[in-house]
Amino acid sequence: MLINRRSLLEMMAAGTAFTLIPSAQLLAKTPGKRYAMVFDVRRCTGCLSCTVSCAMENKTPVGRSRTDVSQVTVTGKSFGSAVLPMPHQCNHCDNPPCVAVCPAKATYKRPEDGIVVIDYNKCIHCQACTKACPYGARKADPEFKTAPEKCNFCIHRLQEGLLPACVETCIGKARVFGDLNDENSEIYRLVKENKVYALLSDLGTKPNIFYIGLPDDIDDKAMLQTKPIQWQR
Repeated sequence: MLINRRSLLEMMAAGTAFTLIPSAQLLAKTPGKRYAMVFDVRRCTGCLSCTVSCAMENKTPVGRSRTDVSQVTVTGKSFGSAVLPMPHQCNHCDNPPCVAVCPAKATYKRPEDGIVVIDYNKCIHCQACTKACPYGARKADPEFKTAPEKCNFCIHRLQEGLLPACVETCIGKARVFGDLNDENSEIYRLVKENKVYALLSDLGTKPNIFYIGLPDDIDDKAMLQTKPIQWQR
């Protein structure tokens, strides 16, 4: 069955003010903007509108989508087993392994807003960053002719005052994007008021993609190994 909102809320009720990632770390002020995204898995329907709209907006090659949705099986005392839609993409880490391994310095983290981007003029298409990313968020070109595909929060849309395509088209309003340095933003409120989970947080990458509505004991490594749902163009 699909897990329902009530079951997840029951699981979260014991500690909704507690964050699995320390609040001081998540809400600490940094220079400039600090763009991040929150996925509320209680609202995700698994419709894949995010994957489709991202592919259309960024014209990504078939099989190299920048954002995926996996189906993860979770268990709980109140509902037994359930299937949970789980979106994932580039985590725009504060300590990104992809930056460290890039021989051409083509991948970097923008100091003004924290977005991890690729300088396509510098990229030599070696695909080394795809192996370094623990989230599997960079999709390699098997022919080594083009740069890897990865989320950049739709920078071209942000420059026009628009939201990333995946956020704008999410029918369940499960994706919330914004500046964590802005205390008046919706994302700041969600992070402050909910138990927040980050994938593979033990690796020290300090990701800026966060999840709310997750069971405490979910296996994040297993989630990343789950094959994403594919859609046909």
